[in-house]
Amino acid sequence: HVWRHTRRGDKYVTVIIDLTPISQATGPARLLDMVPGRSKQVFKQWLAARPKAWRDGIEVVAMDGFSGFKTAAAEELPDAAEVMDPFHVVKLAGDALDEVRRRVQQETTGHRGRAADPLYRARRTLHTGTSLLTTKQQARIVRLFADDNLTEVEVTWSVYQDIVAAYRAEDRSEGKRLLQEVIDTLASGLPPGLIELKRLGRTLKRRAADVLAFFTRSGTSNGPTEAINGRLEHLRGSALGFRNLTHYIARCLLESGGFRTVLHSYLR
Repeated sequence: HVWRHTRRGDKYVTVIIDLTPISQATGPARLLDMVPGRSKQVFKQWLAARPKAWRDGIEVVAMDGFSGFKTAAAEELPDAAEVMDPFHVVKLAGDALDEVRRRVQQETTGHRGRAADPLYRARRTLHTGTSLLTTKQQARIVRLFADDNLTEVEVTWSVYQDIVAAYRAEDRSEGKRLLQEVIDTLASGLPPGLIELKRLGRTLKRRAADVLAFFTRSGTSNGPTEAINGRLEHLRGSALGFRNLTHYIARCLLESGGFRTVLHSYLR
């Protein structure tokens, strides 16, 4: 989370969220703590400072695609299940789709996307799930991919849609099977030129266990984390910024979490 923008760069904190109320259906998630910096070491040191009994009680860790958080969790919480949430998996696929669209746009037209360019006009439609496309949008997709020069975009779009469909499957075991097929296909070897898909395939293969763990850990996601992050952004904006990190953490805990004597003794 960016807590302050400066001329010399952004100032970051690592945000730790307690998902217990969500899993037990007793209320919303709460902000547990905020630690200066964003790295494996920051998260690892925070975990190491907690009592062993507390760490042993953690069953699941939901996280984004940053490998530093995964490594820290694996070292300090070896018995906890690590889950890479759907939002970030779909975002990775969406980013690959955007990258190939921009690259092909540049290669075929010699310039960045402009308002009249078909690829640029379809940029939002490409990110819409096929089940949600209107008749007009479906016709736009058909016209777009009638151009043989856009084959790489079409293949990447198809993979993106397969990933979205896997997460939308009503049966979790079926969704897991569909996503496993996508990962296996990307890992089995792709034709030359699909640079973005190859990169996506390497990431999904490396994090396959975390990605597929979502289907066996019902309700585990970073959604509550993103919701709290939105509240923190609103707090920072309404206060017109903060200069003192200790004050900022205290205000954030009051807004989205709660003080705990053991965790936040330095703020007393």
